[in-house]
Amino acid sequence: MPTRPTKAASRARARTPPVVVVTGRPAPLSPRTVIRVVRAVLAGERQEAMVSINFVGSARMRSLNREWKGADRPTDVLAFTLTQPHGALVGDLYVCPAVARGYARDHRVALRTELCRLVIHATLHALGYDHPEGVDRTRSPMWRKQERYLAWVV
Repeated sequence: MPTRPTKAASRARARTPPVVVVTGRPAPLSPRTVIRVVRAVLAGERQEAMVSINFVGSARMRSLNREWKGADRPTDVLAFTLTQPHGALVGDLYVCPAVARGYARDHRVALRTELCRLVIHATLHALGYDHPEGVDRTRSPMWRKQERYLAWVV
């Protein structure tokens, strides 16, 4: 007969760092930084997850966006989430550094800062957060939360 986990075992499991895998094109953001950023968001949200962050070029992002969202253009991030039968969350996140470059230039911020913002943004989407499109986007609770995390990690 299986035994129930003790409180100590549950706390130890909760302290296990989430699994974060970084793949794709090299970006001006080291895998170590990406992992640190994702873990900060997961810890702040008190969530456990396995997350794959994929840096892709604009052609690949355009293809993914067309296939999954019906928009024939590259986008900044796409987030896909799957909840495992045992409740574990798996996030497959895509970030496009080419789109980030344009955002960084338009908003006069460092590319590194913009990429961190997009990693946070994608992670929050994977956790179920969403925002309206248009001008209300930057006033949404998700955006405010994203900017707080960005201030912590940059």
